[in-house]
Amino acid sequence: MDTRANTLFTIFIFIFSSAAVSCSLKYEEPVSVESKVPEFIFQDTAMSRYQSSKIKLHVTAERLEQYKTNSETYAKGVNFSTFDSDGNISTKGSCGYLSIDAEKKLYEMYDNIELENISEKTKFYANTLKWNERTEQLTGGRADIVKVEKEDAIIRGTGFSASGISKSFSFRGNVTGDIQTSEVQNEK
Repeated sequence: MDTRANTLFTIFIFIFSSAAVSCSLKYEEPVSVESKVPEFIFQDTAMSRYQSSKIKLHVTAERLEQYKTNSETYAKGVNFSTFDSDGNISTKGSCGYLSIDAEKKLYEMYDNIELENISEKTKFYANTLKWNERTEQLTGGRADIVKVEKEDAIIRGTGFSASGISKSFSFRGNVTGDIQTSEVQNEK
């Protein structure tokens, strides 16, 4: 009888602990299927955005998901170009994954990011970058390494931040780099 009581007690504890672990205590927020399932899924897609009959953005992606209940879009295998008012490419880049919150105007890029600002002759390489369109700030994670190539300089560092307004960038963490100078000979 003692063994049977121990077995029943063990089963009771197992069932009670399983139920306690698997139950959600967050009852006030129902889960919406619409927020978890994409409304549209595009495979191997190319999209362009026009403003006043002029191209502003061109994006290609292996997969693009658009959600119905919010302004979020997610993409995989992304290549993109932005254009200035004359129709010339101003920025081009690629990344493994892209998260867009159109309402907040926030863009997050992940995995093997290559970004080039044509007019500034500056290239950025990273695994995580965030662009805030409202503040025109490009930032990397606090501990993430960002590599910047500008003319004859290659700089790597952490705590990266760049301003689209002032056209400057900075690092708040460790920085290493190479600067190449060329000698100019004056002939008389």
